[in-house]
Amino acid sequence: MNTNNPLILDTHIDIRWPEPPDWLTHTDRCVDLPKMREGGMSAAVFIAYVAQGPRDHVGHAAAAARAEAMLRHIRDRADGTTARFCATPDEVEAAFAAGVPAVLSAVENGYAMGHDLGRIALWRRLGAIYLTLTHDGHNALSDSARPRKNLGDAEEEHGGLTALGRAAIAEMNRVGLMLDCSHVSKAGMMQACEISRVPVAVTHTACAALNAHPRNLDDEQLDAIRACGGVAQITAVASFLRPAPPNGAAQATVADLVDHVEHAVRRIGLDHVGISSDFDGGGGVQGWMHAGESAAITAELARRGYGPREIGLLWSGNFLRVWRQVLRHVT
Repeated sequence: MNTNNPLILDTHIDIRWPEPPDWLTHTDRCVDLPKMREGGMSAAVFIAYVAQGPRDHVGHAAAAARAEAMLRHIRDRADGTTARFCATPDEVEAAFAAGVPAVLSAVENGYAMGHDLGRIALWRRLGAIYLTLTHDGHNALSDSARPRKNLGDAEEEHGGLTALGRAAIAEMNRVGLMLDCSHVSKAGMMQACEISRVPVAVTHTACAALNAHPRNLDDEQLDAIRACGGVAQITAVASFLRPAPPNGAAQATVADLVDHVEHAVRRIGLDHVGISSDFDGGGGVQGWMHAGESAAITAELARRGYGPREIGLLWSGNFLRVWRQVLRHVT
């Protein structure tokens, strides 16, 4: 691997749903196949995202139907020639070696599970590689880092994970579905790191030490990621990277993102840090506004003295290592 051609794996990209555009053509989205090729983005995890809603049978059923329809759509984006659908690290690396973009999928928000643990194995069979335990708003699995007052959420409801959330983590470990603690409350995230038999990922976050945002990880949380062997993926959401000015929106740059990468590296070591965009879900900073500009991150890392090995670990190697450890413990 050389500095100009790392395996760039973006671990969190949203899609328009319903009625997604034809991703094989140039679109108004931050990520489509032409932009991936232009920016050298080797692999993309597209997200079956479900917003938090009423915690009743009707709400859970609708969320499950949406998530599973999205997973099937994401799988069908790849024809095996133009792009390959990948559900293991070996498949991702083989696609990269062949010069073919890799399409991956994941579910965001365990709300879609309802109380049915059987959906975890179903999602893995459909090709999902991870489940983000919550989104904004508490669910039946865990408290969220950002409660939804419009849904009646208290600041804290469960004290972190619920008994069902603990059972869900055990089932995820069993079937090889990675656990993503993005959006999860600090208590829930710390508990997840303690009870999971395999390393935990946080696929789109940043560092609270540099910007005290509720979605960011503080140093104690970063330490927990290191202790469990996991990985924290620093993401290109401007409000995570820099505080918003009064009466304005946060603005951030590639340099700001790499500042957060460097804080995490100093705190917990290079082997536990990665990079993601959250494109089409709020991500995008000056210099990296779409997949076609992905080389800007590589260039900034190289400018700061990171070599090919280190850049490869940050873009994909660390995440692939965690994923492999998850799959090795499937029972």
